[in-house]
Amino acid sequence: MSDSRKHDPAEIQTVTIVGLGALGTLFGNILAKSMPKADLRILADPARIARYKQDGVFANGIACDFQYVSTDDIDSKADLILVAVKAPQLPAALETMAGHVGDDTLILSLLNGISSEAEIGSRYGMERVVDCVAYGMDAVKEGNRLTYGHTGRLCIGTRISGEPTKAVRRIERFFKRTHLPYEISESMGKRMWGKFMLNVGVNQAVAVFGPDYGSIQQDGEAREVMIAAMWEVIQLSRYERVNLTEDDLRYWLNVLSGLSALGKPSMRQDVEAKRPSEVALFSGTVLALARKHGLDTPVNHMLYQRIQEIEAQY
Repeated sequence: MSDSRKHDPAEIQTVTIVGLGALGTLFGNILAKSMPKADLRILADPARIARYKQDGVFANGIACDFQYVSTDDIDSKADLILVAVKAPQLPAALETMAGHVGDDTLILSLLNGISSEAEIGSRYGMERVVDCVAYGMDAVKEGNRLTYGHTGRLCIGTRISGEPTKAVRRIERFFKRTHLPYEISESMGKRMWGKFMLNVGVNQAVAVFGPDYGSIQQDGEAREVMIAAMWEVIQLSRYERVNLTEDDLRYWLNVLSGLSALGKPSMRQDVEAKRPSEVALFSGTVLALARKHGLDTPVNHMLYQRIQEIEAQY
């Protein structure tokens, strides 16, 4: 599907989304309402495309009007790529999206964890990668149906310069034009580690104790374990020169309090669907950093073991 149209490379016109899970569907649906259908492409293998077209993809009960592009198409350059796969699928995704990377392409990672940007940058160049944190959504995707009460937003910036770069401003203009909820941060290091801290606590506590956000929005064992796991990330952040504080903990707990009590984090959805989880991104990363700095992180050690045991029972 070669696109011969000419447009200003300073402005984002064409977008490719890689991965149609909860976040890919959520933000794809927002963009689809403000973009020409031909300019927004969902990249997937032919078998998935056939299934999407046959069964449909729904957001809060309404069918999404997406254009699908096969991974066999090697000439569909995009101005912006949103990578929305799970961490285990990232290496394969980086290969299949190669035909969508042009001279002026920018890339946003919507993945959990704190390492995907470096992995993407090592393949396509860090100058293309704009740091991004997706937060505040309570999306749950079951089969081909996404439900959510809060859309959340994308926080963008750069850990290197602090000040918004030309690439950040380019994406900002696009987000304004398409009404995609966003914010710009000049402290992306703290933002990314703060979201990592939240995921380490929320995803793992709800995966182990269940069943939804409501279980850790109220006092009890699940909330206590969640906060203890987050404090271990704060301790590690000081050794990594990010220096999270109790204020950061309060900020992210406040974000958590605004989510639908019936929503579920991605790891809980994985456990219920008996899929491999992203535990390696969360307590796995914490344990690796703890070994690096000679620290003890007993709560994350316990959560890692518990989640491994759950997955072994699939």
